[in-house]
Amino acid sequence: MWLPLLVLVVLIFLYRQNRYRQILKNLTDKYVLITGCDSGFGNLLARQLDKRGIHVLAACLTDKGAQDLKKETSSRLQTVILDVTDSKSVCSVANWVSGIVGNKGLWGLVNNAGVSVPSAPNEWLTKEDFLKILNVNLLGVIDVTIKLLPQVRKAKGRVVNVASIAGRLTFCGGGYCMSKYGVESFSDSLRHEMAPFGVKVCMVEPGFFKTQVTDARLQKEHLQKIWHGLPEEIRKSYGQQYYDKYCSNVDLSLARSNPKLHLVTDCMEHALTAECPKTRYTAGLDAKLLYIPLSYLPAAFVDFIISIAQPSPAQSVS
Repeated sequence: MWLPLLVLVVLIFLYRQNRYRQILKNLTDKYVLITGCDSGFGNLLARQLDKRGIHVLAACLTDKGAQDLKKETSSRLQTVILDVTDSKSVCSVANWVSGIVGNKGLWGLVNNAGVSVPSAPNEWLTKEDFLKILNVNLLGVIDVTIKLLPQVRKAKGRVVNVASIAGRLTFCGGGYCMSKYGVESFSDSLRHEMAPFGVKVCMVEPGFFKTQVTDARLQKEHLQKIWHGLPEEIRKSYGQQYYDKYCSNVDLSLARSNPKLHLVTDCMEHALTAECPKTRYTAGLDAKLLYIPLSYLPAAFVDFIISIAQPSPAQSVS
């Protein structure tokens, strides 16, 4: 009774694996724009695609980031300065891309630029703290995508949005997790709308990766500034021990972050080069074995698991 079902499952698995292995031809004719190429995933992906002969249009936030990347890549790769929070900058880059790709259109758009600072308990933050992250991670993604969609539609290409396991499971306060939830929602709606045009929209959901060593330092600097700027009543409610444990968790998170960035960029590369890309890519064993499964469990159970790692406020109710 079970044997036919088992055979069917194995056949479906082998069929899917074979589909995912099929790579597009004429990759050297295609143009891909990547945001956030100064460092981390964007920088590595730009170098990977350049080695494959793809025309990479690398958007960096700083001149130094652009110059350093050009030193490590071929003359085929072109750089441009882009601030995803500035609509004028986004429009300028969209016009620049249009002039380069011409009638071929833009094959790939990778929305990779992102920030995670400041993150802290919600009560410690201001509206402006939330906006700093949302403007880059969510509104920036939306603005860049909308401006470049005509070029992507022309090529019947791909949009690859970098979300996170934080878009499935909220583990900290601030704008980071909600920005990634927003990217997930935006990607889903965009995928439905673009399907009739032959455009595929993919999401990459990394676990914890060590993208920038300075992130932990910046996070702790922001935490210190935020903590000392809080009203005395709030600081008493949480207590110094809570603050110290929260800072320790930041250090621990960095120490446990995966340094193998290629696990993420390999997913991005597959989404851009495969004939049949996946809708969602999960990168990192922590995401696959812990965070994604947790996101499907009852809220009460997830709350208990998360509470184990969280410090207890001084005035917590027993």
